Amino acid sequence: MHHSTDRILTTHVGSLPRSEAVTRLLFAEEHELPLDRTAWNARIGEAVREVVARQVACGVDIVSDGEMSKISYATYIRHRLSGFSGDSPGVVPADLAAYPDYGRMLAGKRGTAAYRRPCCTGPVAFRDRAPLDADIANLKEAVAAAGAGGCFMNTASPGVIAVFQPDQHYRSHDTYLEAVAEAMRTEYEAIHAAGLVLQVDAPDLALGRHTLFKDGTEDEFLRMADRHVEVLNHALRNVPPAAIRVHVCWGNYEGPHDLDVPLGRLLPVMLRLRAGALSFEGANPRHAHEWAVFRDVALPEGMVLIPGTLDSTSNYIEHPDLVAERLCRYADLVGRERVLAGTDCGFGTFAGMGSVHPDIVWAKLRALAEGAQRASHRLWKRV
Repeated sequence: MHHSTDRILTTHVGSLPRSEAVTRLLFAEEHELPLDRTAWNARIGEAVREVVARQVACGVDIVSDGEMSKISYATYIRHRLSGFSGDSPGVVPADLAAYPDYGRMLAGKRGTAAYRRPCCTGPVAFRDRAPLDADIANLKEAVAAAGAGGCFMNTASPGVIAVFQPDQHYRSHDTYLEAVAEAMRTEYEAIHAAGLVLQVDAPDLALGRHTLFKDGTEDEFLRMADRHVEVLNHALRNVPPAAIRVHVCWGNYEGPHDLDVPLGRLLPVMLRLRAGALSFEGANPRHAHEWAVFRDVALPEGMVLIPGTLDSTSNYIEHPDLVAERLCRYADLVGRERVLAGTDCGFGTFAGMGSVHPDIVWAKLRALAEGAQRASHRLWKRV
């Protein structure tokens, strides 16, 4: 795991804006239109090289491929796993359902892209490594060409796959979850074997409260989240914790979020993850105050925090001094070597539907780098 040994290192959650040309390619694949696969692969590889070089130019130390090859962070798995087919309606998060007029306004503002949300209709297994191998090769080539300081690759948790892709086969959430976990183990271990830091995206541990588990009590949800952690840990058993980052969030959308489970309640569950780093929201108005929960928390040995210091749903560009202030708060509580500068969530969670304009995304990342520099000056100068 990367540590901030002599300055605060910068990173982000993973997805970044895709060009219109790349978005068209992803939707062509999504709708199974005729494709020149050689040309498709070449364009995605070019996009990865471009997005990695741009991250480095903005001052990002630990980069990703921007998820250029994925139409979304959870539904991409239908191209790699067997057992998924068809489509299903989207689920309105509980907090948006409580404000239906606003929910309709938000849907009109963002538009409705023709994404498939496949269902689990048969036994789940890993069936095609070609897309994963191409992603690994593209990222490694781009990192070498750009001279990036480090990199990570995103992958979906078993829980978030289960949240987004309804089960019509196993008829038991636990059985479904275990089957998905065993299938995804192939991806987790391949990313690690390639020498990349593995980031598991697990919004199910927070967002899941608003969707699949919105009808239960908060205590019931926390017990289910604990089970999701147990299953994920088992799937990660052959990957050392120091090579794993886990991202948890309450949903990357501009909404009320007044039903979010507080970080203080989730943290005991999150700290049981076999992970060397935790990435979580820390910038938006609902969760920016929760840095204070770390006053009374003893982190597992070696664990690093990647708090969000940029809001991924707002076109405000955070001032570098605000970024620095946020980083220093965490550093003062857990130690400067155990903090990386991150973002609340991805800026391209779903292809073609980002809340933040692409030009502003890059300006935000430059502010992140400048803020980390200012925090580093304060944290190291005063020793």
